[in-house]
Amino acid sequence: MNAPILKKTPTLLSDDERNVLLGLARSAIEAELNPSNRVKRPSEVTPRMKEKRGCFVTLHKKGQLRGCIGTIEPHHTLLANIEENALNAAFKDPRFPELKAAELPLIQIEISVLSVPQTLTHRNPKELLHKLEPQNHGVILSKDWHSATFLPQVWQQLPDKKKFLEHLCLKAGLPSDGWMDPQIGVKVYTVEHFSERDTI
Repeated sequence: MNAPILKKTPTLLSDDERNVLLGLARSAIEAELNPSNRVKRPSEVTPRMKEKRGCFVTLHKKGQLRGCIGTIEPHHTLLANIEENALNAAFKDPRFPELKAAELPLIQIEISVLSVPQTLTHRNPKELLHKLEPQNHGVILSKDWHSATFLPQVWQQLPDKKKFLEHLCLKAGLPSDGWMDPQIGVKVYTVEHFSERDTI
């Protein structure tokens, strides 16, 4: 099947909505670092902000990853997920120490809003490789209790499909060739992503 399973996510959020969501993420982190600050939640909430959407909040410091936590399934509103994931990315990513107040001015926040993941059916590893769309697909691999995902942005660092899947397997705690296992579960999604650097 040559047609892509998912089309590239269109721009759904306005510039104003993006700025509000980025501001909420930063405000949530600021309030956690300084309890005298209050979280600046938007006074006017648009319908898109109230939609139940999965999302990731990614923190970069001087161009390097400093934290990334997200929710894949759309169980809560976009507003609630962004506030929670901003705090988790800053203070609960097990790969990094908790963010310090002195670091915050150096932090750049990126938000990725996910489409609902869809199962990518495939009969064999060759067909899986054929159906994957670099730069477009975020990928979830799962088997038993093992599961991990890479956002579409990761294709920039791992453009080769096999390398991409091998690293994702390792992230999930599976052998690097686990993506070739007939029992592996594969889901894909697209994202609408934006960051503070886009607003400068």
